Amino acid sequence: MTTPRSSPTASARVAPWRDARLLGIATQIVVAVVVVAVVAILATDLASNMAQRRLSFDLDFLRHTAGFEIGESVIPYAPTDSYGQAILIGALNTLVVSVVGIVLATALGLVVGIARMSGNLLVNRLASGYVELFRNTPLLVQLFVIYFAVFLRLPPVARSLSLPGPMYLNQRGVFVPRPIPTETFPTFLVALAVGIVGAAVIWWLGSRRAAAGTPIRGIGWLGLAVLVLVPLGAWLASSVNPLVLDEPVVGRFNLRGGLSLSSEFSALVLGLVLYTAAFIAEVVRGGIQSVPHGQLEAARAIGLSDGQVLRLVVLPQALRVIIPPLTSQYLNLAKNSSLAIAIGYPDLFNVSTTVANQTGQPVAIITLVMGIYLAVSLVTSMIMNLYNRRVQIRER
Repeated sequence: MTTPRSSPTASARVAPWRDARLLGIATQIVVAVVVVAVVAILATDLASNMAQRRLSFDLDFLRHTAGFEIGESVIPYAPTDSYGQAILIGALNTLVVSVVGIVLATALGLVVGIARMSGNLLVNRLASGYVELFRNTPLLVQLFVIYFAVFLRLPPVARSLSLPGPMYLNQRGVFVPRPIPTETFPTFLVALAVGIVGAAVIWWLGSRRAAAGTPIRGIGWLGLAVLVLVPLGAWLASSVNPLVLDEPVVGRFNLRGGLSLSSEFSALVLGLVLYTAAFIAEVVRGGIQSVPHGQLEAARAIGLSDGQVLRLVVLPQALRVIIPPLTSQYLNLAKNSSLAIAIGYPDLFNVSTTVANQTGQPVAIITLVMGIYLAVSLVTSMIMNLYNRRVQIRER
């Protein structure tokens, strides 16, 4: 005689207060209601306080004349321009500092991170000392030292320090040669684009053949030759050089020609690069150490040199570990650029502070500045996340 089994539906029934799925949905609803309520309370309180002080939340003031100077700008600016133009200048200045700082900090951090793992005791200790020094002192203090104790202590223009390039250093900043495009520059750009596309196609075909098990010998060198020889041939065939250098010349009271980088800009970029590179160096070191030691032994066993092991075996695998924390360092660099106000560089935060003082619209200005920084951070994160997906292992 068989015992009747209970139905699956009856045995699967659970009380609502014990159902994990229902509890999860209820928790999310409660959290969403609390967040909306808090935001509504804060917005109401803000509106009430602004009404009491006769402040309005609008952006009409951006069309009014700014009436103040900005020390340096990427695009032309005059005091007769609007507040919106002034904030745009500040945003562009911040963007330039961030891009230049990210490129230089990445290069320096990569070198220092590899140097920290060097078997040479002197190189290892110097890299370790650099990392410990810049990681454990505040960035604001470093900016003060670089600006007030280094750049402002440089000699005057008449006694500028001369470096190869030619490059000159003085109290007014750094002066370097400025490339000036000529009438043949568009043709050279076309040749450069053709070389890049041709090399990319050759390397893509080579990777496809290698994946199919029929690699073409020397395909990498062929792509490199196309990349170099096509634009080089266009340069040599041009009647006039596509680019000519306008070199700075020391005068009695100032330098003529060249590209002028102010002391404020140079100090800010140098401070951000030295500070961020110390953190990037640790990220690089951690990524390299995450590669199994057996991979290194196998690479050396097949006859690869130390440089080839690093370039072909270690770095491609380490990038999967390096990219996520590296993204955070890039975002930190962009946000740390707001410390430019301490040394007088007209970045977004510095310019927006002046605009807020003149217009009496601090809430609107702060909201606008937060939105710009958020946009820069989101774009940076998006680019790095796309690259991170390319270097990650795809499971099949």
